[in-house]
Amino acid sequence: MIEIKTSEEWKNIVEQSRKAPIFVLKHSATCPISASGHHVFEHYETSISKYYLIVQKNRSISNEIEKDLNVRHETPQVLLLKDGEAVWYASHYDISKSSMKSAVEEHC
Repeated sequence: MIEIKTSEEWKNIVEQSRKAPIFVLKHSATCPISASGHHVFEHYETSISKYYLIVQKNRSISNEIEKDLNVRHETPQVLLLKDGEAVWYASHYDISKSSMKSAVEEHC
């Protein structure tokens, strides 16, 4: 899991998703529900690259993600990127190992 810290890193992730799917987690460092989603995301075993963004530290990048992917911002929120687009996303208690596994099976 790699933290997204700059807009340039975000743009590179979008480009990487054109070659292989990528998971991105938008995480709130102060929310217990987000802590639960972060835990699920962190422990989900997959060969797909996983990135995360701490919204409080990088709100402008969070806004950029929302705009670029046309997915309303929520935290926690997991997005599956493929070909530069969000092909699946889940938020709050919908973030689970089984939902992520199903997303991979359906979209990858």
